[in-house]
Amino acid sequence: MTDPGDEELVVTDSGGTMRLLAGPIAPEVAPDLELLEILRTPYDVPVRAAGTAPYLEAGAVVTWHYALGVDVLRVVRDDERGLVAWLPAGSERLAAVPRDGRGLRERSLEDRAALSASQDYDRLRRTWDGSGILRVAPTGVPWSIWYFWEDDGSFAGHYVNLELVHERPASGAARVITRDLTLDLWLDAGGRTWLKDEDELAAFTSAGHFAEEQADVIRSLVDRVLHELVGPRAWPLDEDWESWRPPPEIDHPLTLPDHLEIR
Repeated sequence: MTDPGDEELVVTDSGGTMRLLAGPIAPEVAPDLELLEILRTPYDVPVRAAGTAPYLEAGAVVTWHYALGVDVLRVVRDDERGLVAWLPAGSERLAAVPRDGRGLRERSLEDRAALSASQDYDRLRRTWDGSGILRVAPTGVPWSIWYFWEDDGSFAGHYVNLELVHERPASGAARVITRDLTLDLWLDAGGRTWLKDEDELAAFTSAGHFAEEQADVIRSLVDRVLHELVGPRAWPLDEDWESWRPPPEIDHPLTLPDHLEIR
């Protein structure tokens, strides 16, 4: 994996670490994504690959499933390239909440990892308390790109969330299904690339949440992102989504659908 620069290390608001990636990009190694597929939460309906018809209509509400967590978004565009969707501030979401009442930010990494392994939490309805974000899920790749803006409307940066390749119900229902892979990248507005939560991945691996070979595959995805997305400025980075702002008719809080199965 590309080496982080030792001279730049910051602690994020969530308590994780973020390192500046420096130096030449390591040669790309094709990761064995099948090693990660066993992490996928079994789904009780037939699924299909994302990026194939039928596509979701602009303005439709779509639920974005991360195993136990579910967010609800408004479709901006959906086609063979992938899904573009808006998550309005204040929208309802389904979250895994620790049963002891202590928030994740109050815990050490080791405690978070142990909690995840024990599954000692409940799935509860909560509210997205951040600002609105644009999420893009390109077809067939194990990541999504989140666009963040400052309170004054200026663009803050891209968050590349490593996650399983998206699937959808074969029925065409408005859901996307994936699973978070812990490690992420932050592309700041100044053009620098940061590696985020490497320490969290190590803690979760030590706790048995990931096998060592799975953690190695996840780390190798960083170089794949650099080669396939960041370096060539591939879609969606080659479109001007940074200057896009949601029209008023879609920028209001969404609620979880009544038919959503809480499992």
